[in-house]
Amino acid sequence: MTDRRKFLRTTALAGTGVLVAPGLSFGATAAADKLNVGLIGVGLRGTNHLDNLLRRDDVNVVAVCDVDPARIALARQTIDEAGRPAPRVFDGGDYAYRDLLDLAEIDAVVIATPWLWHTRMAVDAMRAGKFTGLEVSAANTLEECWDLVNTHEETGSHLMILENVNYRRDVLAVLNMVRQNVFGELLHFRCGYQHDLRGVLFNDGKTAYGKGAEFGEGGISEARWRTQHSVHRNADVYPTHGLGPIAVMADINRGNRFMSLTSHATKGVGLHQYIVDTGGADHPNAKVKFRQGDVITSTIDTANGETILVTHNVNTPRPYSLDFRVQGAAGVADFDYHTQRIHVEGQTDGHGWEEMKPWLEKYDHPLWKEYGDYASEAGHGGIDFFVLNAFVESAKQDVAPPMDAYDAAAWSAVTPLSEMSIDNNGQPQEFPDFTRGRWISRQPYNWITDAY
Repeated sequence: MTDRRKFLRTTALAGTGVLVAPGLSFGATAAADKLNVGLIGVGLRGTNHLDNLLRRDDVNVVAVCDVDPARIALARQTIDEAGRPAPRVFDGGDYAYRDLLDLAEIDAVVIATPWLWHTRMAVDAMRAGKFTGLEVSAANTLEECWDLVNTHEETGSHLMILENVNYRRDVLAVLNMVRQNVFGELLHFRCGYQHDLRGVLFNDGKTAYGKGAEFGEGGISEARWRTQHSVHRNADVYPTHGLGPIAVMADINRGNRFMSLTSHATKGVGLHQYIVDTGGADHPNAKVKFRQGDVITSTIDTANGETILVTHNVNTPRPYSLDFRVQGAAGVADFDYHTQRIHVEGQTDGHGWEEMKPWLEKYDHPLWKEYGDYASEAGHGGIDFFVLNAFVESAKQDVAPPMDAYDAAAWSAVTPLSEMSIDNNGQPQEFPDFTRGRWISRQPYNWITDAY
């Protein structure tokens, strides 16, 4: 495997620092240039990754692992219908993934499992010398955040946090505006994860998103494990969808860093009310005490003097929103699927808002211009294609990905830090410097030209 990695690194480095054409269906790809990938976790998210990997002619999916026989059967069927060779299958219990990691022919792995397994699997994968793609969030505790960083530094194996929102078309366009100083010196950001997940956290035991009051052993899909976090933790347990894009705009870990965080939580009534409304006041789960507050707000201070407001709200009836705001000394943008408005001093009329569409078109990212039509067939409006493409292209070259182990640690640290702040009546919590001072000299990744 070492020789293969050296081959991939030396033959593909010519593409580093420029836009890399994805290995789609644009022509035959030599067998030696193909990346051998193993999938750890083929649930709903892992199957989405599998579908997108099978669309590429520069990837071999050589192995899959899951504890659910039904998901393994579906993965096998999907691979067979794509006309690809049958994968090696690992389904012998919770730690069968380690046998997958022992396969010398695997170059890279994609981990899409329940959150509590993310760090331990990623650490094992890096120690096995695999280029590791890890779903969000990457870690649950500060110790796990350090485990990711320390293992990357000890082994030299790369980790990419697979934060797909960083590749949203509007996010990349606004990042382009930031890089071209449209908003002037940056002052403040707003973001979050506000998404009614009650139909995910509970179900009827028949369909993944059927209306019901079951979770844990009585639930299916994410209701089996995700809801338990709301029982045991009063924290922002899912920060990276909003914070990842903002962290890139603020050059976090590359000339800037998170310094401290304060968090507050409302009372938690939404999940109990949902159980009562769907299962009745006498349902056994109506007695469960949920620790998580319905709305959690965190304020982060950065070394360069900006503030970031992060909101978590998944237990109340509301439309989906990541609620992005970028405020600079020369202008401001509010943008999401439901709102896209901008004000730039001297370029928009008076003190009012202006529709962002012309601005988003003007600053559209080169990747979306080139591959937007193709990517639209992938999940989440196309962003799943781009994040996986960045992972594959980085792994083929064995170079640091756009979102690395330091990013995974810093973005995920919001969860334990918010929990500690809330438990201490909003007391500020210091962010660890996961780069050990190197954030001062690390150069920002050029997302406009190098983001694959």
